[in-house]
Amino acid sequence: MTSRTFVTVGAGQTAAVAARTLRRRGFDGRILLVGDEPYAPYQRPPLSKEFLAGTDTFDSLEILPETWRADNDVEILTGAEVTRVDASTRSVELAGRAPIQADAVLFATGGRPRALPVPGPRPELVHYLRTVEDAQRLQTALTAGRRLAIIGAGFIGLEIAATAKSLGVEVTVLEAAQVPMGGILGPRIGAEVARIHRDHGIDLLTGVGVDGMRTTADGVVVSCGGGQPIEADAVVIGIGITPNTAVASASGLAVDDGIVVDEQGRTSITGIYAAGDVARRYSTRAGRHVRHDHFDNANKQGAAVANAMLGRDAVNDDAPWCWSDQYDHNIQFLGAATADVVIRGDVDALDFTAFYVDDDALRGVFTVDRGEDVMVGRELLGHRVERAVLEDEDTDLWDLVDTEEAVTR
Repeated sequence: MTSRTFVTVGAGQTAAVAARTLRRRGFDGRILLVGDEPYAPYQRPPLSKEFLAGTDTFDSLEILPETWRADNDVEILTGAEVTRVDASTRSVELAGRAPIQADAVLFATGGRPRALPVPGPRPELVHYLRTVEDAQRLQTALTAGRRLAIIGAGFIGLEIAATAKSLGVEVTVLEAAQVPMGGILGPRIGAEVARIHRDHGIDLLTGVGVDGMRTTADGVVVSCGGGQPIEADAVVIGIGITPNTAVASASGLAVDDGIVVDEQGRTSITGIYAAGDVARRYSTRAGRHVRHDHFDNANKQGAAVANAMLGRDAVNDDAPWCWSDQYDHNIQFLGAATADVVIRGDVDALDFTAFYVDDDALRGVFTVDRGEDVMVGRELLGHRVERAVLEDEDTDLWDLVDTEEAVTR
């Protein structure tokens, strides 16, 4: 029997986890990861934190070290541009290279930062953060006493703000919404996130729209809301990502804010799959197609789709979970935010958990330095839990798991 060949278009976190899962599940065919970056797969979360601060090296970011790849016979083709995948033959076509015939193809092309126009003579002062090169370039701007403007107060913008501040940089963050991440965390908890940064000396300006930006011979000027322009030595634009779907579209796949896939990661064409930031996957839990662009989703969907490629029914439909390290605080968020928030702990001391409830059922959890509450919250999502129990620090929430006190709704 001819050995099968599985190819990933993209060589990031999702592709690496898929390759690792395929080998763990006994797949003995050829595995080839094709990436346009000049690096083997690496972790992106530290790029805005430890790597940006200079405390981590690139070696610490590697997901599939060279020795592991050699031992497990996993190939990586770096610096390669895939132009399309032939839907009828699953031939992966590359610019300037011979095509690769595959039995199954996984699109794991991720996303790219949303860009804003910044005219002027010094484009090198405008930064985004997605790749190792982006982080290395931004590092040169983060020297003590310099001024950094950050557009967008999402996770990436606030992590960069915290790292830059720790290096002695003066930071101004501009956010169009009234509170940072209010659409994700809700207004009350978003306000607490804002407090964390203001207490650390960040000039966080919320409810401020950016009218335009331009570079000058000396720096960057940001015009916002008709007020006084913000002047900085450099600017970082962190307003989310756009899924990389050009190759999928050229290959005839269904695309709608991502590559449209079913709950197992199967695209509209047999033998072609998608996972990670680029995939808009059907979620039975949500009752619709969803696209999540965070590390945990890349891990879980990479593993689940690898199983699907082997004919295994291994759907993962867990509630979304993400985390962020900012200053000396660990922030985690699980599930979905609702208007009704129940607090456990001390908000003023930044040692608390916010439980999001809807009709007395737990829908989401946000924690500051209370990771275990996220773990138990994962077990209690969708269950009825009395507000008084959630608020009571003397109650061990683990006692509610798998008991009659927690009733699924």
